This record gives sequence, structure tokens and C-alpha cells, in this order.
Amino acid sequence: MDTKQKQFRFLNWVERAGNRLPDPSFLFISLTFLTILASAIAAYFNLTVTYEGFNEETETIETITTSVNNLLSLDGFHYMVTHIIDNFTGFFPLGTVFTVIIGVSITEGTGMLSVLLRQIVSKTPKALISGMVVFLGILSNVASSTGYIVLLPLGAIIFLVSKRHPVAGLAAAYAGVSGGWTANLLIGSNDPLYAGISTQAANILDPNYIVQPTGNWFFMIVSTVMVTLIGTYITDNIVEPKLTTYSFSSTDTIETITDNEKKGLRWAGFTFFIYILLIGIMTVPENGILRDPETGSLIESPFMTGIIVFIMLMFLLPGIAYGVGEGSITNTHDITKLMSDGISGISNFLVLIFWAAQFTAFFEYSNLGTIISVNGAQLLTNIGFTGLPLLLLFIIVAALTNIIMPVDTAKWAMMAPIFIPMFLQVGLSPESTQIAYRVGDSVTNVITPLMPFFPMIIAYFQKYDKKAGIGSVISTMLPYSVAFLIGWIILLSAWYLLGLPLGPGAPVTT
Repeated sequence: MDTKQKQFRFLNWVERAGNRLPDPSFLFISLTFLTILASAIAAYFNLTVTYEGFNEETETIETITTSVNNLLSLDGFHYMVTHIIDNFTGFFPLGTVFTVIIGVSITEGTGMLSVLLRQIVSKTPKALISGMVVFLGILSNVASSTGYIVLLPLGAIIFLVSKRHPVAGLAAAYAGVSGGWTANLLIGSNDPLYAGISTQAANILDPNYIVQPTGNWFFMIVSTVMVTLIGTYITDNIVEPKLTTYSFSSTDTIETITDNEKKGLRWAGFTFFIYILLIGIMTVPENGILRDPETGSLIESPFMTGIIVFIMLMFLLPGIAYGVGEGSITNTHDITKLMSDGISGISNFLVLIFWAAQFTAFFEYSNLGTIISVNGAQLLTNIGFTGLPLLLLFIIVAALTNIIMPVDTAKWAMMAPIFIPMFLQVGLSPESTQIAYRVGDSVTNVITPLMPFFPMIIAYFQKYDKKAGIGSVISTMLPYSVAFLIGWIILLSAWYLLGLPLGPGAPVTT
């Protein structure tokens, strides 16, 4: 038995084991009850942790003592019964997905999306399609989490119209968007958040140290190339060959574009150009009305805060223009129907996300994730490693922590005041600590069921494979997770040994 057959046997075992778990909705229900029970047991033993943490409200480092909130206590019971609706309506993926689907449903329902992707695929060499999808997934991170909503379904459709398995396209996009969270050619909306938290943590020992948003930029640029190459290889040589044969329909072909479709594309193109021009007028000038009115910043601005709405309009307006030009939209009722059809297509996702939201909220309220993470951090401090071995061990700790606590910036706000001062004392720069954390946080994004967007990923998989479950997603994405971890460990080791700067003015060691 060769190595590839052994890999497939192991991944098939993971898939079977995972799919034997209950339906995803009932799995989250089970995890919710388990959290309730665990909080009661932990409270009975008075589990607490004390650590130096970053208070996001006061933007200062404080000594924080955290104890378990017992969900079976009277206060815990009151919390549960009074927050169930708020947990659902306030769950981040719900609003973002619902908003973007309103726009995407128009471009998809009119046929514009299919025609546009047929154009792209017909002119893209087959060998480059996987790499293109992974690369676009990485770039989408500049707008935070929007890639999950926009690019994942597009990745599947791109593969579909090129006569390749749509689940492979979905996996490639997911690998780029989520697994490539630490890579990008541009500075994104999360980079200033990381830098601000890291600066506060560094100031515990050095009041004058400033971590810039560009502190990991050079490493991120090289990581973009690495993640694209690894993601392409895994998609083409491991993920797609493992998938069962997909039954393509007569509509899943690259057909000749009709005159009406060409007319619709011209109308859509003109509308898109006008829309982008207006956005440019409101964002490019230093006094643009969508910039921060006080600082003039674009990264922290109304534009970035409202990016989901602007993305929705980017699909909605050209989609309507296409439909009118092509003839599929003749009145306002057609527009409303297309939106309704799009929303009805995510009904299973809405049911799943209701229960996922309860588990996530109850787990956060219990403080179990904080207690587990801080105890893991204290264990790491007692091992006695320094230099590169310490950085690599921290990657593993961050990766494992991410499985149970996958909200990246909130987790960094808790971990940075612990690790940055500790690592500074052994000669590692705050930027090094930050990038090691971000690498670990990225590599397990694609396999943790607790990630807020995971229910949506399952729903996407089930669109093309009705039998898909949690095991299907994890077994498909596990090769990416392992390969990215190995690739980043090698890259960071080389970076450290060569003493290369992680970004402008950001050394590896102090």
C-alpha cells in the first residue's frame, strides 16, 4: 500500500467516525448540554485563574481573575432563558450571511454569476484554477470574514462550471479564506487590532514599544505564496482524487454566451463601473465621506465597518442591471422573488446556526475556554524553552487552543499580555510572538467545529453532497491543516535562523 492509499484510508476513517456523530444541529445541542454540566462541575470545585489581560473597554492591561459561571445556578438559568433569542440574532455569521445572500441571490438567480464565471473559467488554464481560488480566498481576508460568505460558494461554482468536483472548489476556497488567515499581500482590518493589543502587552515591560499594523507584513506576503502553492497541491493531489464522482447536470457546462447574456453583462459592467467609481470618490480622497471623520483612516472607517453592506450592493446592483438587460427581470416582483428564493436556500443553515449560537454563547458565558487557555499558557511557561523552540511550541499551543476557542482577536487579547512579556524577557520580539500566535490560530481554523462559520461550511458541503456531515468537512480539510502547519513551521524556522525582519522595522529578536 503506497503513501497516498494510506492517507486516503486514514481520511476515510476520519470521515466515517465524524459522520457517525449526530446530525450537526443535535451535535451542537449535545455540546450545549455538556457545557452546562461541565460549568456546574467546575464551579463545584471553585476553578479560577488569575492573569494579566487586556481590557478592550479601557484599552489597558489589568490583573484579571476569572472564575467559572455555573449555568445550573439561578443566575446561569436566568442567563440562558433570557438570552436564547439574542444569542441567535446577535450571532455574527447570521447577519453577514443574510445580508450578502440578498445581493448574491440576484446575481445567481438571473444567471449573471454563472455567465461571468463561465467567461473566467473558459480563459483560465485548468492547471491554474485551484491556485486562483486559494489565492482569491487569501486576498479576501483583507475585508475580515467576508470571504466566508462570498468566496466559498463562488469557489464551488468555479469548479462546477469547469467540470471539476464542486466540493474540491469549496475546500480550496475554505483553505484560502480560513487556513490562510495569516497570509495576505495587503494589510487588512484585523492587523491594527492585533497591533494594538500587542503594543499594550509589550508596554508591560517596555512603555515605549509600539507594534505597527505592518509588523508581520513581510512574513504575510511570503506566506501568501506558500499557502497558495500548498493549497493548490493539496486540492489537486489529495482532496479532489479522494472525492466520489460528481454527477454533473446539463446546466453544469461552459456553454456559448448568448446575445442577451452579452447585453446583460454590458449593463452589469457599466453599473459595476459606476458603483466602484462612487465608492472610490467616497474613500480615496483623504476627506472622503466613508473615511474616519477624525483620523482620515480607511482601515478603521465607516467603509470597513459597513463592508458587508457594500459587498451586498456590489452584487445586487449589477445583478439587477444584468437581469434587466438580459430580460430575466421585467418588474420589481421579479427582484423580490429572486431575493426570497436565495434566502429559502439557506433555511437548513438557519436551523443549524440557531443551535450553534446557543452553544457558542453558553460556552463563552461559562468562562471554561478562558480557564483552559490560561492553564495551558502557564504550563508552557514552566517548560523552560527559549528562542526558536519556544516559538514553535507556542504555535502548537495556539493551534490547540484555537480548536476550543476560535475567536482570534478575543483570544489574543487574553493571551498577548501573558506571552509577549514572557517572550520579551528571553529576547523574542512582540512581532515574533504575534506571528507565531497567528500561524497557530490559522492552521486549525479549517478543522474546528466551534468556529462561528463552521455550520455554514457544513451547509455548503451538503448542497453538493447530501450525506456530508461534520466528519466529511474535517476529513476534507485535515490535509490542508497539517500541510499548512508543516509549511509555516519550516518558513518561520528559516525566517528566524536568517534573522529576517517580519515587517518594516520589526525584527525577529530584540
